[in-house]
Amino acid sequence: MYIPHYYQNENIDEVKTFIKENSFGILVNQVDGKPWAAHIPLELETDGQGKDTLEGHISKANPQWKTFEEANEVLCIFNGPHAYISSSWYEEEEVPTWDYIAVHVYGKLKVLNEEETMASLYRLVDKYEKDSKNPGSLHDMSPKTLRQVKGIVGFKIEITDIQAAYKLSQTRPKDHPKIVSELMERSDSGSKEIAKKISNPDAQE
Repeated sequence: MYIPHYYQNENIDEVKTFIKENSFGILVNQVDGKPWAAHIPLELETDGQGKDTLEGHISKANPQWKTFEEANEVLCIFNGPHAYISSSWYEEEEVPTWDYIAVHVYGKLKVLNEEETMASLYRLVDKYEKDSKNPGSLHDMSPKTLRQVKGIVGFKIEITDIQAAYKLSQTRPKDHPKIVSELMERSDSGSKEIAKKISNPDAQE
């Protein structure tokens, strides 16, 4: 992705935290010569060699998986907060813009076997159930129910590149107080989150 140098975030620890906290991403590859995308959880994990990977799964009814083995590289997109920035908030005349946080992850995909897929599902469910009032667990489900794993394709992606764009009005520092003030008056959560990041860009997600 095109990222002007002043918007590029090279703090890999911060970017990894962002991916973990915004893990519902978009998996993109080619199907029959056309871009194809799936909106799915993509969990950042560390493999036995200490390398960062992404794990996920899709339905076998989705033809996207049939091209996994031939894919040279796939793209995973993670979106964070975003907000419209009005030029009326600037001291000097300028066009309006949009502030946002987005991360692109490239990698090589490997299809998991059924045992590996099941282990990935256990981790996924345990992660998102832990804060529930009455956490559910795959461990409590019957073998009949768990046979549904045969209807999905699990995979892991060996990460080859991470590109992170944190566009937070870095080129207009003198306008930050006004931008933050105006964003905080808006009702949408994206505007408020962008305001917080402009105010404290070094804070973790």
